[in-house]
Amino acid sequence: MSDQNLADWRKLAVKLETEVNKVIIGQERPVRLITTSIFARGHVLLEGDVGVGKTTLLKAFTRAIGGGYQRIEGTIDLMPNDLIYHTYLGEDGKPHVTPGPILMSGSDLSIFFFNEINRARPQVHSLLLRIMAERTLSAFNKEHYFPHMIVFADRNQVEREETFEIPSAARDRFMMEIPILIPKNDDMMKSLTFETRFHDADNLVSEVKPNLLKFDKLKDIAKTIQETISATDALKNYALNLWKATKSPADYGIKISDLDMNRLMISGSSPRGMMMMMRAARVNAWLNERSSVTPTDIHAVFHETIAHRLVFNPVYEMRRTVIARDLTNGILNVIKAP
Repeated sequence: MSDQNLADWRKLAVKLETEVNKVIIGQERPVRLITTSIFARGHVLLEGDVGVGKTTLLKAFTRAIGGGYQRIEGTIDLMPNDLIYHTYLGEDGKPHVTPGPILMSGSDLSIFFFNEINRARPQVHSLLLRIMAERTLSAFNKEHYFPHMIVFADRNQVEREETFEIPSAARDRFMMEIPILIPKNDDMMKSLTFETRFHDADNLVSEVKPNLLKFDKLKDIAKTIQETISATDALKNYALNLWKATKSPADYGIKISDLDMNRLMISGSSPRGMMMMMRAARVNAWLNERSSVTPTDIHAVFHETIAHRLVFNPVYEMRRTVIARDLTNGILNVIKAP
């Protein structure tokens, strides 16, 4: 693919963000990170309270990139087969089978959203993680392929009863965990609260220009970005030092007030985490018209690609969100960039 084609795709990526930001206000950083994940071909955990617009955000992206959008709600009684098929009694009194959300869009499935994934049982998690990793599924004596699928999932972080937290090894399969926060700007909040335009999610999504990108071409452009955007030896050493610091922050003099740093960590980022960090950093460099990764590109994705992979002593888990943010900021402050 030529440099001109890469430049043309960059323009489309920026246009994609513009279209989504027209209807999802106050979420410019999450929109940039989701764009990054789409071009890095990585699955995403979404972090945020209920009612902040996660479903609308993903529908807006799907409309712009094309392909199928499917969604499932995590419940205590959800079974793995519920992802694959539905059974019901027809008017003829006979049992019938229809495709479930994973199969409904076929190979054109573009975005799959698992809402409140921690309400589902580990057996459901296991099937989803296998589909995420392999992008294939055997069902009805046939192999089904999902070459263009990206999985988004969020967790109920308020209620603890009847939930099954995703273990660290499962979290590691997601490229990023992206926070979706309520805008702090009063004018934005007034718009969201009082402007009726924002009260009808379907009409709002319809304002996004459809099929702006070709969803079935994203895999190829993603491969080209990774092959084209370079990284110097100094940058690679910097990334390696960041990785080491995630594994033993106390050894690097990183401190967080009121915490015993020697007891904080159980394990740091995995090798997969650092690989995904670099994939995302290359996309960030490309989006900013750079031909080589800089420390700024790593900083732009460091927390979102690393924090959910950190495993803390259980006594600190209830404070994970705040501690992880302080820790990743501390690592970036201590490890000197080239």
